[in-house]
Amino acid sequence: MHKRLQALGRLKVGAMNKTESAYASLLELRLRAGELSWFKFEGLKFRLADNTFYTPDFAVMLADGQLQAHECKGFWTDDGRAKIKIAADMYPLQFLAVTQKPKKDGGGWKVEEF
Repeated sequence: MHKRLQALGRLKVGAMNKTESAYASLLELRLRAGELSWFKFEGLKFRLADNTFYTPDFAVMLADGQLQAHECKGFWTDDGRAKIKIAADMYPLQFLAVTQKPKKDGGGWKVEEF
């Protein structure tokens, strides 16, 4: 039922949803604390196959120079999970998915590595 109500493409390219905005705030704090040297919303685009691409929500560079791709999810679609797994197999950087934990469960972020 929930999937039928989902409006695909409802936000313009480059516009963050609430989850992405909250995560960007966390990344900004990490940048100011010196944990990160850089991050950019939709800063990388990966070719997976002919006419098939994956754009993670955030490109993130750690203070030590390691480049990561961070995906923010409220919930996963089969297509979304498949694309991040394929990208992680094809490209030599770390792919992470973050999901916001409910405030009643203490808040914060759950991190999954691919």
